[in-house]
Amino acid sequence: MTADAVRVMVVDDHPMWRDAVARDLAAAGYDVVATAGDGPQAVRRARAVVPDVLVLDLNLPGLPGVAVCKELVAEQPALRVLVLSASGEHADVLEAVKSGATGYLLKSAGPEELLDAVRRTAAGDPVFTPGLAGLVLGEYRRLAADPAPAADEPKAPALTDRETEVLRLVAKGLSYKQIAERLVISHRTVQNHVQNTLGKLQLHNRVELVRYAIERGLDDA
Repeated sequence: MTADAVRVMVVDDHPMWRDAVARDLAAAGYDVVATAGDGPQAVRRARAVVPDVLVLDLNLPGLPGVAVCKELVAEQPALRVLVLSASGEHADVLEAVKSGATGYLLKSAGPEELLDAVRRTAAGDPVFTPGLAGLVLGEYRRLAADPAPAADEPKAPALTDRETEVLRLVAKGLSYKQIAERLVISHRTVQNHVQNTLGKLQLHNRVELVRYAIERGLDDA
């Protein structure tokens, strides 16, 4: 996906920061379709413009960033959310990921790092400030170790061999690009397999998918 084909929305309550990020993205060829300065405004505008990528601060007036993320990802499953936050607190990172964020970048990141993060987020890859990826994968494992609720899932839907293979590599923490290279298939094909698997398992995002895979030991296969 080229930059000019990616529709991006920027949400931050600091006007100067918000405008600077939007300006950098537009200069790099991204289609900045909207900006917002508080939570309720972010939800309204994202519903109206349906961006591909939401660059989202967590500390927002009116409605916290995690609530904005959870609400919009539930409504727009294809939406990718890159949290851009001043906080590197582990609790904030994990809460953002559980709410459906694809990645988490600290505001100390440079412009080039941000542009690369948006590009990778648009492609569906998990993007984290160095040091945070291991934390998130560790949390996936901890969640998987918890007793699963007695959900009304009488029988797991059948996945194809290739879908299972892709799911196993997702659970190991590989990006879609790495999976495509490993299996000698296209990036788009990997995305299609993941979307099909999400549909079959009635899951909503990569976080739930990884948890499902780890619960079934696929990351150790």
